[in-house]
Amino acid sequence: MKTDSISLNKFISDTGYCSRREADRLIEAGRVLLNDEIAQLGNRYTDGDTVEVDGSIITNEVKKKDKRIYIAFHKPVGIISTTDENIKGNIITYLNYPKRIFPIGRLDKDSEGLIFLTNDGNIVNKILRASNHHEKEYIVRVNKAITPHFIHKMSSGIPVLGEMTKPCIVKKINTHTFKIILTQGLNRQIRRMCTYLEYSVQSLQRVRIMNIGLEGLQIGKWRYLSDVEIAQIMKMIAHSSNEQ
Repeated sequence: MKTDSISLNKFISDTGYCSRREADRLIEAGRVLLNDEIAQLGNRYTDGDTVEVDGSIITNEVKKKDKRIYIAFHKPVGIISTTDENIKGNIITYLNYPKRIFPIGRLDKDSEGLIFLTNDGNIVNKILRASNHHEKEYIVRVNKAITPHFIHKMSSGIPVLGEMTKPCIVKKINTHTFKIILTQGLNRQIRRMCTYLEYSVQSLQRVRIMNIGLEGLQIGKWRYLSDVEIAQIMKMIAHSSNEQ
């Protein structure tokens, strides 16, 4: 292994092209060339190498020229958190932002609420990894009355996708609505947790990610994070791992 090399997925994310997870998906799909050869997961990038994605050469000059972009977006129901613009209802086409950005994590098509978008690949895993304990808060309405047993089980841990969910904060708001604060983000986690307890989610809204709330941001609208908000996020993730 070359000592001055970095992982190929990290190089791609550092340019602002996409997140490291998305870079891995592009590599797996055979859409990335490294020095004119189809790239493989685990490949390394060294200065002077040529990297192409879908026939376009990308370089690390992007990160030197482009200002880092941090956006808070109130995603409507029906919009899909993907950068694949061939998919109808994708978040990138919906925002129509003039520069390349990508979502940090995902929010289900059937859910609405807060999602971040950025061109800063370095912060994605630092925010998303459950071991970094960054909170995401949701308001959820279900199809029947919420019981103490439901609250206890949801907060203690539910088997989802072959593992137990981490203990979390769950509070009843009214007969059919509760608040839940997670530090992990398994695929359709809240819906799967509710299904396990024989409840059906009627609506799900993410209202907070870390220090950023949804207040004042109408459905379908976005705003830039303020310098103060960005500084707070950077402080919160300063000691977080960005390894996958």
